[in-house]
Amino acid sequence: LQEYIARLEQEGELIRVKAPVSSRFEIAEITDRMAKSEGGGKALLFENTGTEFPVLTNMMGSKRRMAMSLGVERLEDIGSRIEALLGDALSPKTSLWDKMKMLPLLADVAKWFPKNIAGRGACQEVVWQGDEVDLERLPMLHSWESDGGAFVTLPMVNTIDPETGMRNVGMYRMQVFDDHTTGMHWHRHKTGARHYDAYKRLGKRMPVSVAIGGDPAYIYSATAPMPDNMDEMLLAGMLRQKPVKLVKCITNDLWVPADCDFVLEGYVDTAEPLTVEGPFGDHTGFYSLTDLYPRFHIEAITSRRDAVYPATIVGIPPMEDAYIAKATETIFLAPIRLVMQPEVRDLYMPMEGTAHNLALVSMAKRYEGQPSKVAQGLWGAGQMMFNKYMVIAPEECNIRSKKEIFKRLRNIDFERDLIFSEGILDVLDHTTPTMGYGSKLAIDLTNVDASESPTKLSVPATMKPAGGVALFNTEFVEELGLIILYAEREWREHIDVEEFLNANNWHEAKYVALFDYGAAGYMTPSDLLWIAAANCDPKRDIRFDKGTMIIDARSKRPGYGNNPKRFPNVVTSSPETIALVTERWAEYGLDEFIESPSRRYRKLWLSDTAEW
Repeated sequence: LQEYIARLEQEGELIRVKAPVSSRFEIAEITDRMAKSEGGGKALLFENTGTEFPVLTNMMGSKRRMAMSLGVERLEDIGSRIEALLGDALSPKTSLWDKMKMLPLLADVAKWFPKNIAGRGACQEVVWQGDEVDLERLPMLHSWESDGGAFVTLPMVNTIDPETGMRNVGMYRMQVFDDHTTGMHWHRHKTGARHYDAYKRLGKRMPVSVAIGGDPAYIYSATAPMPDNMDEMLLAGMLRQKPVKLVKCITNDLWVPADCDFVLEGYVDTAEPLTVEGPFGDHTGFYSLTDLYPRFHIEAITSRRDAVYPATIVGIPPMEDAYIAKATETIFLAPIRLVMQPEVRDLYMPMEGTAHNLALVSMAKRYEGQPSKVAQGLWGAGQMMFNKYMVIAPEECNIRSKKEIFKRLRNIDFERDLIFSEGILDVLDHTTPTMGYGSKLAIDLTNVDASESPTKLSVPATMKPAGGVALFNTEFVEELGLIILYAEREWREHIDVEEFLNANNWHEAKYVALFDYGAAGYMTPSDLLWIAAANCDPKRDIRFDKGTMIIDARSKRPGYGNNPKRFPNVVTSSPETIALVTERWAEYGLDEFIESPSRRYRKLWLSDTAEW
């Protein structure tokens, strides 16, 4: 990590903040402003945190820094390398010579396997055990005002399957409960939770070691959608082009990277009752609310003498995690294309979709029904199972071009081109009535004639409120056939969009999207796409009237109809924190003043707590 920091500084990608800062709210607000500035801003090294350790944030928060963290100039270089590797491995071997040519490839792969080394590593230069264990000595960040406390946000959680001996390294946030225990937030779909269930069946205590820091390739690999029972440290070795050296932990038999910055060693008692954890301002841009998770007991903390504490701040996009997702999109396209869905040509996950909500796919179509096969296949593949909205375009379409996508969306046939389904969703999806399960929608653009010019729509000069609609925006009527409506300020269960359209005698819209009053005048088009993708359950919130798709993108009040039982607020800083950072900005030694993004997102707040 120190080598990476030095390179960031050399390349002009790092700012050192020497002024004293608090790990409670202040670092998060500074980082949020930086992360949402043009191109992701700079990485930040806070040198005066009130502890003996500096804090590094936003270290992968741009396309360039994400590539730098994995040791390449362009993320596409890694994708090309994997594609060539898989292409060689999967190609037919018809002769002895073809098979012999595989030997150098196998030798190269063998070089990447992690290696256990004897003795202690740099991560064990300092050891705290027993009464010395004190999480307060680490600058763990309390990011947002309604968070349940401070959290470890870049933990590499090492566990072993007790039945197979296979290692897993996952990234599961950890809420600090006291000086020696944290939560362990592994979702039911994650490998760590499966290991926990196995130990519980055996009636055994579960050893856990959490590595923090080290080579950024380790951090990325812990987030990657690796197949179950495939070692994340093998992926890290492939990315680094050299093996990860592992050392045995002091208090258990787990092995961790020798050069990481901190290690938290301990256990989860599977006989212990689950503990209330959360809320947490999450990468969806909304709070994930309280739930029950295991408690992690820490028996030892080890570290380097020159340790740096890396942390990420997540919240309303774009933030650092969006660039990590971009790396996954690029790196894992080749396996999707070569192994799972050979007709797929490109995959694009816009930042507004926060990794799971929205994906665009281009494909080589050869027969009718093939787009449905691609959608269902991807919804059954690894972490793509969490996807909620998918747009499938023909291979000649540039799925990164809004103009091309909009033109096709204007001409789709709702009866022919929509593929509704149900399946697994991310546990963090807050709009589905059943946690972790809900409806999905794929939009098939492969039947659309791209040469056909959309019907020109006449935009009404004035409209009057009706049916609970207070305001409207016709910015996208001509380009997409979309009119944006805003409900009245006072919430009501049903907004009669049809009454509004009838009252204004206007039925030309292809799409109508309805938002809360608080979104009017403050949200960018990118913000509105993020809100709509997050707040809509396709089957519940999309309906059709006279050839118009009506999308209810409002917040869903709990306890009404098929709404979720709880509904979260968006993630923002408090007015007090915003004012503090604004007042101190010159002290931080940062570049030109950056306004707080939270100022406009506070307009979306529904209550004074994490949930409505």
